[in-house]
Amino acid sequence: MRFVAHSLWVCMMLGVVTGIAPPVRAQSRNPAPVQSDTSTPKEHLRRARSARAKGRWTEAHAAYKAAFEATDSTSGTERESAEIAGELGLCELALRKYRDAAEHLAWSLERRKALSLAQQKLYGDGLARASQFVATLYLSVDPPDAEVLVDGKQIGPPRRTYTLFFEPGKHMVRARAPGREEAFQSLDARAATEPTMTIQLPRAAVSSAGEGAPAGPTKKAATEAHAARSSAPVPAPSASWPGTLRIGGVALTTATAGAGALFLLRAHVLHRSLREANSVRREQGWTPHACREASAPAACAGIQDQVKERDLFATLGKVSLATSAVFGVATAASFFTEVAVFGEAPKAAGVRLVPIATSERAGVLLEGAW
Repeated sequence: MRFVAHSLWVCMMLGVVTGIAPPVRAQSRNPAPVQSDTSTPKEHLRRARSARAKGRWTEAHAAYKAAFEATDSTSGTERESAEIAGELGLCELALRKYRDAAEHLAWSLERRKALSLAQQKLYGDGLARASQFVATLYLSVDPPDAEVLVDGKQIGPPRRTYTLFFEPGKHMVRARAPGREEAFQSLDARAATEPTMTIQLPRAAVSSAGEGAPAGPTKKAATEAHAARSSAPVPAPSASWPGTLRIGGVALTTATAGAGALFLLRAHVLHRSLREANSVRREQGWTPHACREASAPAACAGIQDQVKERDLFATLGKVSLATSAVFGVATAASFFTEVAVFGEAPKAAGVRLVPIATSERAGVLLEGAW
């Protein structure tokens, strides 16, 4: 009896507990899975098309981008990838992300064989609109395996030619490859332009041998030539004087000769004018001694002034020509007296002979410019 009572008490307690406990929901039985990036491209596409139909471009852009990345990481078909990239580019064009739009539309059109004619036209028109707001750079790189970085970021696998899109502004294009020297070029990108750029990476200089290694023939010859040039006698400061003096002498000779010719020409003109005036006056009855008389006409003062002016120009002309002759003779004589004055033979213009003598060879080094 006691056992039965105890059993009834346990059953009552279980009923109370069962009545108080809340009911179990389906959600609790089957909890929703945590959101992850394992959605298929089709699910992303469905969400993207739904958001685009409702005009929610930001949401559509995120879904198309997720679909593009999911397709790229899976074994999606080329047609599917090209279509998603084109739709993503159109969304970015609507959101005014022109550079991204140009990149994705161009990527899609590179696979135009997988697109329909209507899609090719649609994406082509979108690329044309996006290109009006960006600069399209056609870049070629040598060697083709060089790594290319734009503003410090790598731009995909190496290849020989690239088509790159830039927002307007200053950018830096850099290329590097093993065994080559790095190359840099700046770009001032402007909207709706299509600049071209070629980057060639020269081979890196071969590192020199160790300090204890003997110098090779090329290095030894270069060292000897440098030593010969260093040991060549340095010309004295006075060595440049003859050339300077000759230039000055030629200039003075020319200037004084020109001035003398002008003075003599002026004197000749005045003399001729006086002769013509004398002829006219003789016809009028003037005598050669008319201006020497006490009652000389008033015109004699003007005649005397012309005579003085003629004589002055004639004298200046003769003095200038004489001075020119002196400068000319002195300049010509300098070519013959340079050896006696400066102790060296006249040098040919821009040419110098330097004797070389080492422990292994002897010769003459000809230096100059032709």
